Amino acid sequence: MSESTEKAEVPAWRKLVPPLLELGPLLAFFLTNGNCQRIFDSCADEKQRLFVGTAVFMITTMIVLPIYRVLERRWPIMPLVGGFFILVFGGLTLWLQDEIFIKMKPTIVNTLFATILGAGLLFGRPLLKIMFAAAFRLTNEGWTILTKRWAVFFLVLACVNEVMWRFFSTDTWIASKMALSMPLTIIFALAQTPLLKRHWDGDDNPFAPERKE
Repeated sequence: MSESTEKAEVPAWRKLVPPLLELGPLLAFFLTNGNCQRIFDSCADEKQRLFVGTAVFMITTMIVLPIYRVLERRWPIMPLVGGFFILVFGGLTLWLQDEIFIKMKPTIVNTLFATILGAGLLFGRPLLKIMFAAAFRLTNEGWTILTKRWAVFFLVLACVNEVMWRFFSTDTWIASKMALSMPLTIIFALAQTPLLKRHWDGDDNPFAPERKE
């Protein structure tokens, strides 16, 4: 059986596994914060709700990453790095009882991703090609443009997080993860479709319109 045949036989639901697994811990964090007070009397204020949500965030992250490894037969690089920082900053938040650590985590992680991608470009290596070459086959120009765009977008996400946690309440900051950062990421990713279509390297462009016989 050829490699192309094996890829064609992958069930459609498997394509939804990576985004759902990455969304799972964030969704658990959001739902826990919103329903914590109904379950625990100690969750009367937003700070305590954040601590409980952080603990759930860490636990679900530790559960999701091995599941991803088993189903996809590889470790997801960016979620793995993000998970590491969740455990580190989440642990500091709970240990020191200071919410600033978990609030700063998205800023630090997104800035780190932007810095790594930017450094790769300086050395002529669009690092997104290394991470996603199995999913997309783009020209070198396409990978370079895509990497530049994601580097800038990660900086935008870092700035959004800084504004939300510094100038708004904890509950509003948490809500912004689902109502602002996540939709922005989805919209930005979909907006890259013309780029993928234009710089696809090969005749099997999945983004091109189907030809009528």
